[in-house]
Amino acid sequence: MFFQPKILNSFSGYSTTLFTKDVLAGLTVGIVALPLAMAFSIASGLKPEAGIFTAIIAGGLISLLGGSRVQIGGPAGAFIVIVYGIVERYGVANLLLATAMSGVFLILMGAFRLGTLVRFIPIAVIIGFTNGIAVLIGLSQLKDFLGLSIEKMPAQFFPAIQVLYQALSTFNPIALAVACGSIALIIFWKLFQKNLGHLRHIPGTVIAMVAATIITTFLNLPIDTIGSRFGGIPSGLPHFEWIPISWGDAQYMIIPALTLALLGAIESLLCARIADSLIHDRHESNQELMAQGIANVVIPFFGGMPATGTIARTVTNVESGASTPIAGIVHAVTLLMIVLFAAPLAKNIPLAGLAAILMYVAWNMGEWRKFIDLKQFRLPYRITILSVFLLTVMVDLTVAIEVGLLSAFITFIYRISSLSRCEIAEAKNFPLLENQQGQIDAYRIYGAIFFGAVKLLEQIEKNLPSKKLLLDLKNVIYVDTSGMDTISQLAYLCKIHNVQLIICGLDHQPYGMAQRSGFLEKLPKDCLYPDLISGIEAATHS
Repeated sequence: MFFQPKILNSFSGYSTTLFTKDVLAGLTVGIVALPLAMAFSIASGLKPEAGIFTAIIAGGLISLLGGSRVQIGGPAGAFIVIVYGIVERYGVANLLLATAMSGVFLILMGAFRLGTLVRFIPIAVIIGFTNGIAVLIGLSQLKDFLGLSIEKMPAQFFPAIQVLYQALSTFNPIALAVACGSIALIIFWKLFQKNLGHLRHIPGTVIAMVAATIITTFLNLPIDTIGSRFGGIPSGLPHFEWIPISWGDAQYMIIPALTLALLGAIESLLCARIADSLIHDRHESNQELMAQGIANVVIPFFGGMPATGTIARTVTNVESGASTPIAGIVHAVTLLMIVLFAAPLAKNIPLAGLAAILMYVAWNMGEWRKFIDLKQFRLPYRITILSVFLLTVMVDLTVAIEVGLLSAFITFIYRISSLSRCEIAEAKNFPLLENQQGQIDAYRIYGAIFFGAVKLLEQIEKNLPSKKLLLDLKNVIYVDTSGMDTISQLAYLCKIHNVQLIICGLDHQPYGMAQRSGFLEKLPKDCLYPDLISGIEAATHS
């Protein structure tokens, strides 16, 4: 079927026991998602409820309509840098528009079955911008981690460094103590989590948030909290509101929306693949993209932010015993219940504690070992990963991805072209060619004949024999339009120089390309042979 959510075929052999596990997993993930949703939203320049509403509505839709049985959707750390940049440059209204547009792009990607293409993005590009985003997230949290008095943090790297440096005199040691204590508690909980019995399913980020909130409340610490900065979070349901759409602004949102869609697709499908390895199942990538798209089209009308699959919450979901999308739906309902009945408690959550949680998330997001192991890789790989990383941090994520893909593309073309080769068939291997030098030449071509390797045939053009030219294409696996044009040009040169061209071993994709281009129709019927030996025999006896 064109549109078939995974939930429709997830209940074969379903039982009360599995349902209970799904509910408990959903409750656990809902508690886990609360501090992350607020932290991601605040770090993105939005109010905390934007992240919570996104986790509720988008998270529920992704579980209900998605192509994975256990993936949890919601706001993600990877979006922080992009969302903050859009908010600072274009405003919240245009962020909502860009989010809806990105949802449309995701739906189209899924509808046109482009889910598998995301896997072709080189790992060097993914590592480069993931590590770059991790650095930028950490940088953005230094303000609250140190308790600095900064009215608004710039989105760009160098202005942010300058603003942080200028505000160092406003450093708050109490905020730093709360932040450091929160990180220490998270690390401690992680180290001893396996020995905590039933509590092991609760991550240290939740424990740290609760502990920091209790200490801040009872000691009345002079640090910023959600209440002091945002007035708390609303205790009611998110309400539908039409977003303002200006077609003049929409044209400027195309690139940010494409960036959100591409990053969301990469993040969600990578997450789904990780989930597959944990539950030994296979997700439907195109269905997942369409679900992500629908969620991102809907959520702006409730004041939310971009959503995608989230690795940390999905892994927690699996480890808590989830087996169907019911767990993801329960996770959304759990967050809704927290908002309806416990929202007033959130006003005392210290921002320094949330900054510590994000610092921890950023550190775990980055694949820092890849930088240490760079010397083991070839120079093009190193250039790609470092250029994407530096451009992400210092310039812009969109530019980084563009440069990274271009670099990977050029490297790939070079590698493939270097693997293609042309060898002359020597007389010692083919006795019939003896005494035919200069009259009959035979060449064996290996690899691919494409725009990056047409020089192989151009070399043959310069040294045409006097009577017959044999091309053995048996070991050619691919011919593109440029390659076919070059072969046609070689055939034309042979014709005007009265040299008979004999094609040997033309098969599979190269044969199909020759047929579609009309090249075969231009050749005499006695010019095609199944292999080089039969071609040489025909050439020497005719």
